[in-house]
Amino acid sequence: MATWKEMKQDELCRQYSPSQWSHRMSADEVIKTHKALLREGTERARSVTQTLLNVPYGEGEREKLDVYVPSSPSLEMPLVIYLHGGYWQAFSKEESGFMALPLVQKGVAVVAVDYDIAPKGNMDLMVSQVRQSVVSVVQQYSHISGVYLCGHSAGAHLAAMVLSTEWSQYAVTPQIKGALLVSGIYDLLPILSTYVNEPLKMTEEVALRNSPGQLVSQMKDSSSACEIVIAVAQNDSLEFRKQSEDFCRALQSSGFRVTFEDIPDTDHFNVIERLVEPDYRLTQLLLKMMSRS
Repeated sequence: MATWKEMKQDELCRQYSPSQWSHRMSADEVIKTHKALLREGTERARSVTQTLLNVPYGEGEREKLDVYVPSSPSLEMPLVIYLHGGYWQAFSKEESGFMALPLVQKGVAVVAVDYDIAPKGNMDLMVSQVRQSVVSVVQQYSHISGVYLCGHSAGAHLAAMVLSTEWSQYAVTPQIKGALLVSGIYDLLPILSTYVNEPLKMTEEVALRNSPGQLVSQMKDSSSACEIVIAVAQNDSLEFRKQSEDFCRALQSSGFRVTFEDIPDTDHFNVIERLVEPDYRLTQLLLKMMSRS
């Protein structure tokens, strides 16, 4: 396969258009269904779970988070912070609580984070916001047994940027014990010339400083104890799969505890939608990660 630098513009855009690669339905249908499933799942989780909604973690209008709490919360419960996808320009915490139910039923608290998507938010701001949200959660819930990150697509990128944080600039240093990064982008340079960057307006400088693949040494300083699972869908595009494979190799070379999971019979969308299922491979991996820590 050609490298992204060798690809023609239309092929590069196709590689970074996940909806073009689903085998289940048309591109428009898969996006429409994805949004509906995540929203319905979030509404269902809110209807049967104890929640704290719209908890501020900053001054901004979108700097809020939702907390899904187990019915019998313990002081030592683990907590998962979920960062949504949507190519940094779609979705919100209103579609981010869908995966709370099977975790809450196992005594795990779940936090769904909102951030300023493009065009209102730029990449530097979004990264800063998710970092601040983690700090805020750690300050508010100091007795939890551990913090775990879960992110999908753009949210996996943002989770990896959280792991790359130089925490000396913040009031606390979160001890992030584990991270599940699903179908993420870890090198932003390939998307600079695609439709994805139109609302983001990233320069090469912005893309480089916000590419986790460029920040592995900082990540080693900040998050060397973190267990990381990098997952891809069988029917993710070749470029999406390569992003995860390359990032996984870079982390392995730096001595991280990292595993690669290729999830069969999934595409970019249902690979995360299925986190509503208690027996789903990634749900089980997340729970096992917490039981080991």
